[in-house]
Amino acid sequence: MPYEPNMYDSHMHTPLCKHARGEPAAYAAQAERVGLRGIIITCHSPMPEGWNAGVRMSLAQLPQYVDMIEAARAEFAGRVDVRLGLESEYFPGQEAWIESVHGKADFSYILGSVHALTDEYKARYLHGSTRLEYERSYFENLANAAETGLYDCLSHPDIVKIAHPKQYDVADHLDTIRRALDRIAGAGVAMELNTSGLNKSYPEMNPGDVMLQEMALRGIPVVIGSDSHDPHRVGAAFDQALANLQNAGYARVSYFLERERYELAINEVFLAELQPRLV
Repeated sequence: MPYEPNMYDSHMHTPLCKHARGEPAAYAAQAERVGLRGIIITCHSPMPEGWNAGVRMSLAQLPQYVDMIEAARAEFAGRVDVRLGLESEYFPGQEAWIESVHGKADFSYILGSVHALTDEYKARYLHGSTRLEYERSYFENLANAAETGLYDCLSHPDIVKIAHPKQYDVADHLDTIRRALDRIAGAGVAMELNTSGLNKSYPEMNPGDVMLQEMALRGIPVVIGSDSHDPHRVGAAFDQALANLQNAGYARVSYFLERERYELAINEVFLAELQPRLV
C-alpha cells in the first residue's frame, strides 16, 4: 500500500566543508530513493579565521551555502523537503561568535557539536592531561554546550571514543556521563543518534547503547542523523538506529523544523518508512 513518508535524516554535509562530496540535490535524490520525507543539511559552521579551517566553510562562504540549499529545496519541492541547518561548533569562550553565526541565516535546525579531535580542543584539554581527563572534558563540554541555549540538539554525543578507540571504555565515564546527561535533560536539549559511528574506528553508533539507555531514563529526545559526507549514505542504518532506540526504552523519535521539535511514534516509521518506494 502506498504511504506518505514522514521521516527525516537530520545530519549531512556539502563540499564546502572540504571533506564531503556531492551537491545537496544528490543528497535529496537519495532521500527520495529510500523513502524519506525530508533532509536537513547541516554543514560545518564557520569559526574565527584560521580555526580548524580545513574542515569547514568560511564565513564568506555562508551565503553560498544558503543558496545551495535553497536551490535543492526548490528543485525537490513536493518530493523531498530540503531544509537549511548547521552543524555548529561549540568551544568554550566562543559563544558570542557562535551566536552571531546563528543569526546570519534562517536556519531550520542547529546541531551543536563538540569536536574533541580538533587542534584547538586538544591544545586546551589534551596536552598535560591524562587520557581519562581528556575524555571526561568532552562530556563536561557537551553539557556546557546544552546550557548555552544555542543548540536544538547535540551531535554524535560520545564521539570522543574514536580518539583512543582501543582504550576507551564507557564504564570509566559513567558517573561523568550521568552528571552531564542530568544537565542536558535540565536544559531541554535533544541529542542525536548518529549512524556514521558504525564506520569509524570504534564501530558503533554515537552514542553506544549504554549511554543511549541513560538518555532514555532521563527522557532526553533523540534525533537520528546519518552524518552523510557522501549522498549514498543518506538514511543509512536508520532501521538499526530505530531498533536501538526501542531497545533503550524509547517509543518516539524526534526531528526539528524551523527550530521546533516534532515527534513520531517509532512503531509508525519502523522499517516500512525506509524501504525503497515502489514506482
